[in-house]
Amino acid sequence: MGYHTFDAERAAKLERAGQRYRFVSAEELLWALSLSPDDTVADLGSGTGFFTDDVAPHAGTVHAVDVQEAMHEYYREKGVPANVELVTSDVSDLPFADAALEAAFATMTYHEFASDDALAEIRRVLAPDGRLVVVDWAATGTGADGPPVDERYSAAEATAALRDAGFAIDHEAVRPETFLLIATLE
Repeated sequence: MGYHTFDAERAAKLERAGQRYRFVSAEELLWALSLSPDDTVADLGSGTGFFTDDVAPHAGTVHAVDVQEAMHEYYREKGVPANVELVTSDVSDLPFADAALEAAFATMTYHEFASDDALAEIRRVLAPDGRLVVVDWAATGTGADGPPVDERYSAAEATAALRDAGFAIDHEAVRPETFLLIATLE
């Protein structure tokens, strides 16, 4: 696992739509994922399910993956859509069969799990034409929001790690505080 995980006691902060959508909108995430209605998707570091809820109406099944059971408890209290399955797991040890997912996404969590093992595991569970979308805090940001700057990756570092893991980068966007990468299996 990368650095620290988000404190589950502060989970309610993750539900502030104005703040969350400031850095990535539902529309941008859905565009990047380019889903079909029957796709199986994993939200890697789903937390309270904020972005999982945006993706669920556009997919067949969404696995909300989080290492903290406390985040799943929060999500259960909030209400989990019928096509969402809660999965308590580290990204480096996903409980899915090989090629089980058409897509996976990580919104503001890549810095928490970034490792060779996690990227290899994501590669294993993605279908041959699978897509990985990463939106995370940029090392070039100010650090006013999100984790401290020294816990972040640059888009170039994340791109290099994904390429080393066997992904092709189809799209890269660097914004003032965040970056967005769309990767597919090579």
